[in-house]
Amino acid sequence: MTNIAIIGATGNVGRKTLEVIEKKDIKFNNLFLVASSNSAGKKISFKGKDYEVHDLEKYDFSNANITFFAAGGKIAEQYAESAAKLTTVIDNSSFFRMDPDVPLIVPQVNAEKINEMKKNIVANPNCSTAQLVLALKPLHDLYKIKRVIVSTYQSVSGGGKAPMDELIEQTKSYLNGNSVESKNFTKQIAFNIIPHIDVFSDDGYTKEELKMTNETKKILDNNIELTATCVRIPVLVSHSESVNIEFENPYSLEQIREALNNADGCSVIDKRENGGYSTPIEATGSDETFISRIRDDKTKENSINLWIVSDNLLRGAALNSVEIAETIMKANQNGK
Repeated sequence: MTNIAIIGATGNVGRKTLEVIEKKDIKFNNLFLVASSNSAGKKISFKGKDYEVHDLEKYDFSNANITFFAAGGKIAEQYAESAAKLTTVIDNSSFFRMDPDVPLIVPQVNAEKINEMKKNIVANPNCSTAQLVLALKPLHDLYKIKRVIVSTYQSVSGGGKAPMDELIEQTKSYLNGNSVESKNFTKQIAFNIIPHIDVFSDDGYTKEELKMTNETKKILDNNIELTATCVRIPVLVSHSESVNIEFENPYSLEQIREALNNADGCSVIDKRENGGYSTPIEATGSDETFISRIRDDKTKENSINLWIVSDNLLRGAALNSVEIAETIMKANQNGK
């Protein structure tokens, strides 16, 4: 069995990773929970046992065979490559995603790319990308996708715990008639939406939007054209996406529904009636990525519209990274 470590074990994604490991009943010999010196010495209960949190600055990366990095890009930049000499690194941050020597993996889409590891590091994609490519993959296999237009409706948990707390506090303040203060957002998020996630580039796109374009190409097909508008909404958990897809070949809506419903990790909820679709509330806590509102785009040949909803802390982070670990462990077993 494998020894596992989680860097950033006390954060949102680290704790969610623990939940997924428990839910999937991943077998391991030893578990090492690691965080900053501020959290070192704290105890985290897991499967009826208390684990002491190790100080990252003093931690020995040779303790584990597989190490999840769930502490952001700066920590990945500082520690991941040296750690990878001693342990296989699965990184949740954006730092290595576009590195040509680091595979960017959604196991249901491109698990075979695990074999292309050159730095002993695997990157986990952006949360909004992960759920998108799950839905695109079976359709690309059928009809070859030419172009994608996506508008996201992203929950505040994509920014971490502090933005979640701020949404709750702003909502209380607003409802009580008090002034609202924004610390983690460029504008008020309670009862509002903000068409801005991450920093702006010179061409007017934000880094989040460019991530979706570049990561989709790397994961799925470099020939796919994709343009995105990423929006933060006052929802705690789960990202939603409105997606327009143009195929190179004629399609069948019936075949599209069947392919998506049969795709690993996807579930179609698409009744043309009130409530016959998925929303963030239903997706939260579920491993599935839900696809709804599947319909023809009557303005353009070989094009459709659909709606995608998924728990970003699971599919876009913890669940996907644990599934990467399962893929690595399976590959190691087969190699033996």
